[in-house]
Amino acid sequence: MFLQKVIKALEKQNIRYALVGGYAVALHGAVRGTVDLDFVIALDKTQFLALEQAMNEIGLVSRLPVSAEEVFNYRREYIEKRNLVAWAFVNESNPLEMVDIIITHDADKMMTVSKKAAGFSITLASIEALIEMKKQSARAQDLEDVKALEMLL
Repeated sequence: MFLQKVIKALEKQNIRYALVGGYAVALHGAVRGTVDLDFVIALDKTQFLALEQAMNEIGLVSRLPVSAEEVFNYRREYIEKRNLVAWAFVNESNPLEMVDIIITHDADKMMTVSKKAAGFSITLASIEALIEMKKQSARAQDLEDVKALEMLL
């Protein structure tokens, strides 16, 4: 299972993360289909470097020609001037294996919960944290997720 492979890679590198996005919505109990995995990590340079190594070790490469150091050092500029909110990784041999690292939020400042799925533990954003993130995004799918998540409260 791809989710488990990614979580194990993150934990091996001691990355402080939270699963967000469609998978997190679904794990909280709202119906949601998605292909990619979305995470936030701690906004710390060592975490970005470790993340890049973790993704590369499981065969994922950055979609953009940028390094972890560049993403960390120029994060604000990428967000404000290039509208880059996620650092995307993909398995070039299997494009269905995709991971987006949301660079606008800090896992260390996010309310999280732990859920068991398929026999392993996953740290994910709390329902309240997901609602806040998705309201900020304001994309149509995110606003639908907000409605579904609010029904779970």
